[in-house]
Amino acid sequence: MATAWDNVLRNQLLDRRERLAAAIGFRDGSERLAALLHEVDMALERFDDGIFGLCDHCKGTIEAERLMADPLVSTCLDCLSTQQKRALEDDLDLAARIQSGLLPKEVKYDGWAVSFRYQPAGPVSGDYCDLLADQSGAGLMFLVGDVSGKGVAASLLMSQLHAIFRSLSPFATAVEDLVHRANRIFCESTLSTHYATLVCGRAGPSGEVMLCNAGHCPPVVVGKNGCITVEPTGLPLGLFCETAYSCHRILLEPGETVAIYTDGLTEAEDAEDREYGMERFQRVLQQSAAATPSELVDACIEDVRNFRGPAAQRDDLTLLLVRRQPVLQ
Repeated sequence: MATAWDNVLRNQLLDRRERLAAAIGFRDGSERLAALLHEVDMALERFDDGIFGLCDHCKGTIEAERLMADPLVSTCLDCLSTQQKRALEDDLDLAARIQSGLLPKEVKYDGWAVSFRYQPAGPVSGDYCDLLADQSGAGLMFLVGDVSGKGVAASLLMSQLHAIFRSLSPFATAVEDLVHRANRIFCESTLSTHYATLVCGRAGPSGEVMLCNAGHCPPVVVGKNGCITVEPTGLPLGLFCETAYSCHRILLEPGETVAIYTDGLTEAEDAEDREYGMERFQRVLQQSAAATPSELVDACIEDVRNFRGPAAQRDDLTLLLVRRQPVLQ
């Protein structure tokens, strides 16, 4: 019995077939288009025969993330030839370098200090992190997100989110408006099975922070009186094209910090499958609150590493700290 995911992939293949068939004969390189059309037809035949997603060689299951990235895949990783494996490794290395290049460079904004750590669990990541200095002077924009799934498919969607927000940010005056527009584009341009959680914030010169949380982990405000969490204000991106978003308005005092993270931090597991948890995370944030943002990021990441011990990192992890700087006398 076909699953909802199978139906999505089949519809994607049918749409691809229609476009290829229309293009053949009207563009140069029609032989290549005809070869692609044949590959699509073969994939649709595998659907009709009830063997889509099974390896042509060993009849085992093809890795889901590879099918999500390319529904024409017909061989599992174990059955790839040495040459095919080498080509795949080269592609992953290139994808990792491209993704690394999308990470934010140092952004300075008067009155604010920022530090982040980005740790993929594999060669590529579905976590999203970006910083943008608003040229209009309205504030420092910061974003942390997490795309559903893992591996290459998630990394492609992460890159798409990066492009969407970079393109829209000069034109959106309000944070919630920016997220609303980004959600509509993301929803219309991705498969219905994909979504992304996200925190989008803007830190202003007066210490005001606007936080829009689209179904993401609650940011933590580290202040003089301890830690408080900021709950979501809307649904994840990609679920519904028309979704309303709102913001939390927070006024930070000099020296106070906002911590935004992905669930790869709080849900990190040790060798006995125990979770790191929000309580321990907040404890480290409070104990090291006087440290610089860079030192505080290091302290949090080191504590997660010590907790995990010999257990492998199972999920991508991102941590971003935004601190209002003390006023110099």
